[in-house]
Amino acid sequence: MGFTGLARWINAPSTGLELIRENIMRNHHGQLRGKWFLSVKSYRSTLGSIPGVQVHSERSMCTLTMNENVFVLLEDPAAPTRADIVTSIQNSQTTDGQIFPVPPHYRTTFLTLRPPGALEQVLHQLKARWIPVRQTAPGAQRSQGGQQLSVEGFIFAIGNDWLVRVGHVVLAGGAVKGMLLEAEYLPLPVLHSQTADGTSELLSNLLTSVLPNIREAKTVAVTISDSQWEEVLWDREEEERQLSLEKAETEGDPDNIYVFGDEGLASEKKGDWIGVDRDRRSAFLIIGALKSEGIL
Repeated sequence: MGFTGLARWINAPSTGLELIRENIMRNHHGQLRGKWFLSVKSYRSTLGSIPGVQVHSERSMCTLTMNENVFVLLEDPAAPTRADIVTSIQNSQTTDGQIFPVPPHYRTTFLTLRPPGALEQVLHQLKARWIPVRQTAPGAQRSQGGQQLSVEGFIFAIGNDWLVRVGHVVLAGGAVKGMLLEAEYLPLPVLHSQTADGTSELLSNLLTSVLPNIREAKTVAVTISDSQWEEVLWDREEEERQLSLEKAETEGDPDNIYVFGDEGLASEKKGDWIGVDRDRRSAFLIIGALKSEGIL
């Protein structure tokens, strides 16, 4: 797996998938590799319906099923972001040794679950206070909810270096809401963009070339900066482990002859574009794009 870029063709016609397929096959000598299918669902909490419980705003949850993995995005508007807490700690005038209160969770939580369908079963068995966004029938908190949106299309290979995924965004009732296009450059497992918004000229040029030449086509790049992605990937247990290791190194024996002097250098990090990590980033971008347009 390689570095990936995503784009939305907002006003794609119903024939858009066939037009892109013809362009890739004819002008890029592409080969059809298979079908591309994603299933997306959205939920909201109903904590406000509990007697005696007051909430400022309900929480939201979106799930995206990709192959054998389910990516879950939980958002609590009332919770602070991790960046807010870090800034508060840096700006605080507390004395040394005083512990700054840390919230039980941050505004955004991004999880990877498997197998598909397990989350719905847990919600149903626990009678959890979550309902599908478009379900308002009595007793909805006990319903597993049906598929609310899907991405249906094809996967193409261009040479040995590129994979291109294109598909229509299809609502539950069958209406089509534009298209999603994803390009994956296989030779590069990691590529950190130099631009503030995280765009890549290499991927943008490829995605532009596979689009048919249609007047007034509305296309937008779907991106996330490295700092935003670090916020999404934050892991409390991993952070505590790193802090304990740093503390142990700081308190170590200064006369230790086995200290090499490179302990302060940045260690190798897990690649963002390898294995399930590539799918995680892709899923997060797709959910964010659909939420920003009000489709989810």
